Amino acid sequence: MEDRKEGVLYLVATPIGNLDDITLRAIKVLEESDLIAAEDTRHTLKLLNHLNISKPMISYHRHNEEFRCDFLIKELKEGKNIALVSDAGTPGISDPGEEIVKACIGENIKVVPIPGACAMINALITSGISTKEFCFFGFLPLNKKNRKEKLEEIKNINKTIILYEAPHKIKSTLEDLKTILDKNRKVVLAREITKMYEEFIRGNIDTILEKADNLKGEMVLIIEGNLEEKENELNNLSLDEHYNYYEEQGFSKKDIIKKIAKDRNVNKNEIYKQFINKEEV
Repeated sequence: MEDRKEGVLYLVATPIGNLDDITLRAIKVLEESDLIAAEDTRHTLKLLNHLNISKPMISYHRHNEEFRCDFLIKELKEGKNIALVSDAGTPGISDPGEEIVKACIGENIKVVPIPGACAMINALITSGISTKEFCFFGFLPLNKKNRKEKLEEIKNINKTIILYEAPHKIKSTLEDLKTILDKNRKVVLAREITKMYEEFIRGNIDTILEKADNLKGEMVLIIEGNLEEKENELNNLSLDEHYNYYEEQGFSKKDIIKKIAKDRNVNKNEIYKQFINKEEV
């Protein structure tokens, strides 16, 4: 730990299932912190017992963030180092943490991330759906009006979409998504990531719905972006902009010409000739 007059807030990522996923650095920070702020102290106690760590804990969750922030800032100003943990994964990602980070920044208190597990990233990289660009929405709103607006937003996004969902709500969420997704859109439901019954259900929305009954565990939905919207967006670019778009992704000139021709539904020789003519000029 650093020798500072004020304490440091450590955002400590914890396992999302398999306890062996805890990092050596996370263990060290938990051992050396003066206080652990936990989303659920009972849940975190199981992890600490597994690691043979005994530390004072305080609850820090969605319903007490506002007044707990003041207390934690006071403790940090008095020189205490605090480790913030959620029940699983990385604090602040659909879990408490955002407010205390803002408060620390406002008070010029150092905030240090301790990297580790994050359900959405692990679901994404094993999904087989594009990882180049993605939008994370967390949990969909419960309010009907807000939910409808968010679904309409998702419908038109041309990047990969990531959602979280609880098991008892997954069926209704899939039904809602069915109303806005075309039937061939790729969808992956990842559940129980890193645990014994880890599972990835791949297919279209109907395939996932057929298998959604009686599923358990926290779930992540990975949804392919609106490719039609992406195609329209690319075709609104100039030829040079279209070329640069693929060049920035590392494609060769030959592959870029093929992709542009496919996007614009023209013969690749036509695209090739245009670039040859430009080079001659």
